[in-house]
Amino acid sequence: QVQLVETGGGLVQAGGSLRLACAASGRTFSSDAVGWFRQAPGKEREFVAVINSRGDSTTVANSVKDRFTISRDNPKNTVYLQMNSLKPEDTAVYSCAGSRLYSNPTSRYLYNYWGQGTQVTVSS
Repeated sequence: QVQLVETGGGLVQAGGSLRLACAASGRTFSSDAVGWFRQAPGKEREFVAVINSRGDSTTVANSVKDRFTISRDNPKNTVYLQMNSLKPEDTAVYSCAGSRLYSNPTSRYLYNYWGQGTQVTVSS
């Protein structure tokens, strides 16, 4: 069983940056794709980015493309989401998730396990 813990959230002004980390414990997730999703109050959970198991293929949502970058460090069992030029509409709870069967899934239904999430708040 893999447990995921997200860190790095917080309060930042518009235009600022944050780097989120998703750390796995229990077993390695180096063979799994890992994605980031976000959910704002009153809205559905939204895909943000995903990286394949080897770290050589990524997909990023159009809404954050050119601002957010996903990467992974398999020896450290950690996946990162670098968020630059943050906007108030990026405010949400950000969660990471692992997919055992799919290489770059964008649907939340294709993920097998999830972290609890970390709050990101961007002030205007």
